[in-house]
Amino acid sequence: MSDPYETTEAHLDRLLGRALNSFDLPDRLVERLGTALAHSSSLYTTHHSPATGIWRETHRHTYLLTDGGSVSLWELAYRLEDDRTVRHEVFASKAETCLAVARLFGESAAGATPDPVLLPGDEEPENDAAVLSALFAATAPVQRHREYTVEQSADHARRVLRRAENADRPGEPVATLLRSAYAHQITQAFGARQCLSDGRDAGFSLYEHAFVLLDGTEVSLWEVEHTATPDGRHMCEVYESEGAARGAMELRARVR
Repeated sequence: MSDPYETTEAHLDRLLGRALNSFDLPDRLVERLGTALAHSSSLYTTHHSPATGIWRETHRHTYLLTDGGSVSLWELAYRLEDDRTVRHEVFASKAETCLAVARLFGESAAGATPDPVLLPGDEEPENDAAVLSALFAATAPVQRHREYTVEQSADHARRVLRRAENADRPGEPVATLLRSAYAHQITQAFGARQCLSDGRDAGFSLYEHAFVLLDGTEVSLWEVEHTATPDGRHMCEVYESEGAARGAMELRARVR
């Protein structure tokens, strides 16, 4: 598991350091990656053949750059037959990764289950900039398990709203509504650190403050904590929706 607080610089160094073929990456690409502000990693394909012991995974690492664009690196992690050593290779495109799979495992890959096929609507975007918006975007909605704490929840809501510095923070109607909160739960929905172009580290975290009102209604506040400020100081922003909060994080990451 990756460390959600690992800097983008450290993540990139670790990725390139373990790759057997990192020296094959174009110099210009490596130079651009040196300006990365933030990153997102995801598992793209996985394959395991118990009969042969062959195992492989493909991961996509997407980086937000200071010029407003983004690029992806494709990492192939694998074990060969009867060998427990995990090897890593990294490529600039998915096509190069597919060629490496063919080189290492052949076309048939005996006993293998084919890597998953993209379904309609899941096709790869033509431009990595399309991936950038997903960096801070919410994942598919999930059913959250709530374990509320009954402890001065109305006062907690008041303090969350009071420390919000954004002009579009929830107004008096929301504050009035939350005065009847009697239980709450705090959940971290996002956490990462990024290295800004001027050499400073900027942290981004997103918290959901979920409240239960006296009538049984559930209401959430979404709090963004970050240090992407001109002087590097800590700043809190609060929004009524997760989408608005994640949009604000993406905007702050772009500003330099």
